[in-house]
Amino acid sequence: MLVSPRYAPLLFSLLMSIYMVTLMTFVITWVNTGLDNGFLARWWRAFYIAWPVAFALILLGAPRLQRLVGRLVKKP
Repeated sequence: MLVSPRYAPLLFSLLMSIYMVTLMTFVITWVNTGLDNGFLARWWRAFYIAWPVAFALILLGAPRLQRLVGRLVKKP
């Protein structure tokens, strides 16, 4: 084990936010501006603005959403 289980929520939030923000900012930047010169600079700007927001939202929201899903899922 590389990371203590007590850090699992933090690690999950970190990895999920990086994954989602990377893909979403790439696609949205591509759709809005195209893949021409300067694309990577535009994508990076979108990424570094969006990532801290996504990280905080996932960190704060994931536990509540997991509880909600637990209530909504039918138990056998």
